[in-house]
Amino acid sequence: MEFAKLAAAIGAALCVFAAAWGIGKIGKSAMEAIARQPESAGNIRTSMIIVAALIEGVSLFAVVVCLMAL
Repeated sequence: MEFAKLAAAIGAALCVFAAAWGIGKIGKSAMEAIARQPESAGNIRTSMIIVAALIEGVSLFAVVVCLMAL
C-alpha cells in the first residue's frame, strides 16, 4: 500500500512538471513567432492562451486522478 501512495505522488509530480514544461515551450514559441511577425501578435497570443488552458485542464485532471488513488 505504501508503494501505491508513492506512485500516486510521483505521478502527480510528473504531471505538473510536464505541464509546466509544455506551457513554457508554448510561451517560447509564441514569443518567437510574435518577434517574426508583430502584426499577427493578437492571433498568436489568443492561440497560445487557448492551448495553455487546454494543457492546464488535462494536467489538473491527471493530478486529481493521481490524488484520488491515494
